[in-house]
Amino acid sequence: MYSVTVREHIMIAHSLRGEVFGPAQQLHGATYLVDVEFRRSTLDADGIVVDIGRAMTALRDVLGSLNYRNLDDEPALKGQNTTTEFLARVIFDRVAAAISRGNLGAGGRDIESIRVTLHESHVASASFDGRV
Repeated sequence: MYSVTVREHIMIAHSLRGEVFGPAQQLHGATYLVDVEFRRSTLDADGIVVDIGRAMTALRDVLGSLNYRNLDDEPALKGQNTTTEFLARVIFDRVAAAISRGNLGAGGRDIESIRVTLHESHVASASFDGRV
């Protein structure tokens, strides 16, 4: 399986519900490094997995709707516990939708799976991985 990974970051604010989160139950900020790995079993006619420029643009577009936002106030996320794991799935779904719309070009339609990883620090990250 071939893969290409692109990286960007977002800065958000949110609060988490549940005793397990301790002080993170209060409104706080987080900066995530976001990696999206695009995978396919064969290369396209140009010898690539995906056009990196298009992949970067798609990722920036997806993250733009989350960046510098208080996720507690976002209508699409209202009532959700916006954990790192949950956000990885949200970003996965939005990147998969961009692929379906053709935002990654004709070759992007042959992407078989993607993995979205959010790094919340240098020692902790969470991912969501699936077929598109």
